[in-house]
Amino acid sequence: MARGHVAVYDTTLRDGTQGAGITLSAQDKLRIAERLDEFGIDYIEGGWPGSNPKDLEFFEQARSRHWRHARITAFGSTRRAGVPADRDENLQMILAAGTPAGTLVGKSWDLHVREALRTSLDENLRMIEESVGYLKARRIEVVYDAEHYFDGWKASPEYALATLAAARRGGADVVVLCDTNGGCLPREIRGGVEAARGAIEGPLGIHTHNDGELAVANTLVAVEAGAVHVQGTINGIGERCGNANLISIIPNLQLKFGCDCVPAASLPRLGALSRFVSELANMAPDEYQPFVGENAFAHKAGIHVSAVMAHPPTYEHIPPETVGNERRVVISDLSGRANVRYKAAEMGLDLGKDSPEVREILSQLKSHEHAGFQFEGAEASFELLVRRTLNQHRPAFTLKGLRVMVEKGPRGETAEASIRLAVDGQEEHTASVGNGPVHALDQALRKALERFYPEIRQVRLVDYKVRVLNADAATAAKVRVLIQSTDGSRTWGTVGVSENVVEASWQALVDSLEYVLLRSRVGAR
Repeated sequence: MARGHVAVYDTTLRDGTQGAGITLSAQDKLRIAERLDEFGIDYIEGGWPGSNPKDLEFFEQARSRHWRHARITAFGSTRRAGVPADRDENLQMILAAGTPAGTLVGKSWDLHVREALRTSLDENLRMIEESVGYLKARRIEVVYDAEHYFDGWKASPEYALATLAAARRGGADVVVLCDTNGGCLPREIRGGVEAARGAIEGPLGIHTHNDGELAVANTLVAVEAGAVHVQGTINGIGERCGNANLISIIPNLQLKFGCDCVPAASLPRLGALSRFVSELANMAPDEYQPFVGENAFAHKAGIHVSAVMAHPPTYEHIPPETVGNERRVVISDLSGRANVRYKAAEMGLDLGKDSPEVREILSQLKSHEHAGFQFEGAEASFELLVRRTLNQHRPAFTLKGLRVMVEKGPRGETAEASIRLAVDGQEEHTASVGNGPVHALDQALRKALERFYPEIRQVRLVDYKVRVLNADAATAAKVRVLIQSTDGSRTWGTVGVSENVVEASWQALVDSLEYVLLRSRVGAR
């Protein structure tokens, strides 16, 4: 049943940046704000204008820009105890920000009033009402954040509700109930929202933190209980364990609650928005993030793949493209024939359900994985395995020999690799130095092949990982090397396994170049 519009309030630029390791420049914040505005977010909290020069710069530049949908919002606290509103520096900074909306945070827990503000309960009520009224008299839309409301409501319900009433008397446009410590359970959130609805009139909002891993669930429960304004951050970044994740809240509300949150055309751009913010925050995207993560619609078990190929809703709660994602079938020793046929179809190969080729590919796959190979992050190596099994791949060169030497002296360590190989009967012998044996090997291999295959000049390594598979074997342990490569437009992964890290690296390096040459012959997918 449709529930009407639920306003989305983004606090990535303020509460999100309070997360450990999260830093955004003023220009980063402007770029994110523009992307949020384009996406259809209702409110964008730009920061606390009185806290640092970076936020001041953001608001200064934001005033000169045209915002198509969002209302840029400045954040601050209620006036200080004993200080008139018109003399309070924080309130003046909110006004100076020049935003159409301002968010005021005030205390709802009597413990905080006594111990943090060190003032009386009555003075706190006056601080709330007068601060809200001061901004409202200057024609600013006011969002009131009732900090620690749920903890205050559990400790002293009468006083917590009195603080909400004070904000409403001051003229607050929306009163937001905050689970600031992030420790409440859904039943407590529901009870607190219902109590607030019974005590005051007007729209209520919800702001939750994720310390109990319940921020998204608590937000949804609050909407069920009557909240019409939700606050959170992109990817759930924020202080301690983070804030409620808008990347999960928006599709849940829009697709499952029937709420109107953002324009329908925006939802397929959800994944791109998530990755954009991760990139600017210098964070690796979470592969397992619901809705938008690379593995959110990944299927590994053969029985799952078989079912999804016939009827996707059997193992997918929504169509992945609805939120800008795509289905992935993962190849592993848990795979069945359906996995192999699905991946072969992605390669442009039509293999029958009971064809002997499928059985042979599956046998090769399981044999390789038993030996330590893993193809989940190395789909280029898997395609080469498939085409070798089907006799559809001819090696680009024949190795005649290679040597890798590492020299350590007073000036540090150097590595040199020399390679002899043949391409169509023509031999090439090259050598190269590098900052390590694998780097030297990579350089020498490219140097030897570029004369024959100039397209590999565009290929470069973007990631290199080594994992020890049997650590109990000590220095004789087998290692798995995973490499990611790119040609500027595509990225692919390859794998090698050996007791010798140089040999494992060689396998992955060769697969990387063999794959790009294969793609140039059969055509890019």
